[in-house]
Amino acid sequence: MDKLSVLAARQPAAIGRRATLQGWIRTRRDSKGGFSFLELNDGSCLANIQVIADAKLANYESEVKHLSPGCSVTVRGDVKPSGGKEQATEVHAAEILVHGWADPESYPLQKKRHSLEKLREWAHLRPRTNTMGAVMRVRNRICRSIHDFFQEEGFLYVHTPIITASDCEGAGAMFRVTTLDPAAPARTPAGAVDFAQDFFGKPAYLTVSGQLEGEIYATALGKIYTFGPTFRAENSNTSRHLAEFWMVEPEAAFFDLEDDMALAERFLKRIVGDVLRDCPEDMQFFQERIDDTVLDALRSVAERDFQRLSYTEAIDILAASGEKFEFPVQWGADLQAEHERYLTEKKFNAPVILYDYPRAIKAFYMRLNDDRRTVRAMDVLVPRVGEIIGGSQREERLDILLERMHEQGLNPDDYWWYLDLRRYGTVPHAGFGLGLERMVQFVTGMANIRDVIPFPRTPGSAEF
Repeated sequence: MDKLSVLAARQPAAIGRRATLQGWIRTRRDSKGGFSFLELNDGSCLANIQVIADAKLANYESEVKHLSPGCSVTVRGDVKPSGGKEQATEVHAAEILVHGWADPESYPLQKKRHSLEKLREWAHLRPRTNTMGAVMRVRNRICRSIHDFFQEEGFLYVHTPIITASDCEGAGAMFRVTTLDPAAPARTPAGAVDFAQDFFGKPAYLTVSGQLEGEIYATALGKIYTFGPTFRAENSNTSRHLAEFWMVEPEAAFFDLEDDMALAERFLKRIVGDVLRDCPEDMQFFQERIDDTVLDALRSVAERDFQRLSYTEAIDILAASGEKFEFPVQWGADLQAEHERYLTEKKFNAPVILYDYPRAIKAFYMRLNDDRRTVRAMDVLVPRVGEIIGGSQREERLDILLERMHEQGLNPDDYWWYLDLRRYGTVPHAGFGLGLERMVQFVTGMANIRDVIPFPRTPGSAEF
């Protein structure tokens, strides 16, 4: 007897096989003809498979007729053609073994449809819903695509540290890691907290990015990528922010900004193409139940060349658009989501890559252009979401890097090792960062970032 997933058992090729299926009951409907229809799901796909349970089963009256949503079972039987229009197969059960019961009076996930906000209160149960199951299958496909793409492009997977003493973004919104007693920390004679007595002998934090450490390995091994959790201690209680999220960050030696933009375009096209090919059922669910523009947005990425224009050109286009924006358009200010969506959805109807941003609004490590007003930064904008990738050519010139650090109030002594990369065999290099959850939001059409990560970490929320 073959052990099949629900996905495999739903395929016409499974007809005629004697199979074992295991999963959770979604519904049970009893027939007057002496049998019951069970809907079984195991998470392998969106749709259920119908199981026909005959009254002749030994435990039909004692157990099968009492099954309810949430109960876990093993079903052994024959896969046969289905008479239903929406399914190719069904299973005629020869045996049903009940592993776990779910009290229908207290089990939250009954037929009533709950809001996504309500489901966040049941993070331990919400994976059993159609929506979260579809999100997680698509998220899995995206993660696989990330690794496949970079491995095929010749990038080496490097694990950068989660605990760090460096603030890559310079924003200061970092979670502190310490073994000092918060109620009575060790103090210096002057009364300050004595971090020399701490575990690492200095202030340490959860990382906001693996980029700086990634540059170390790119300037030794050529092309690398990091993919792991990152943390921001911003008190941002919005639909676009998490305190813990996953980032993929490629870094490549001998890359300039043109190479970086081309890599980002290939990368996004690969992810979207893989999802459209391998997750059609889940994507149709998102199109019908979540956002009816999601498939058009994905096709715009997969099928159209990305429009490239400088930040200055974008400002000119926005200023001449005649649109009434909530945030004023002016050179030197960062673009807002409304500006980004205008460019992608109205002006070009395609993804857009903006480059050469004002130096004052970008990080110290981005390469200064010859005009000394702009840096070799780039952002990839997509319809419905706006910015989804941010990157740059890195500043490889020691004197200018020091100038930029002083300009932003950073102490070069704290980055001595980063400066050494420019002292010893410096090389042009570039990279970018993609937030996994932002990508999953874009692909699925889910409005809130808390619904595309298994366990959202937000201000005041770390229960599960």
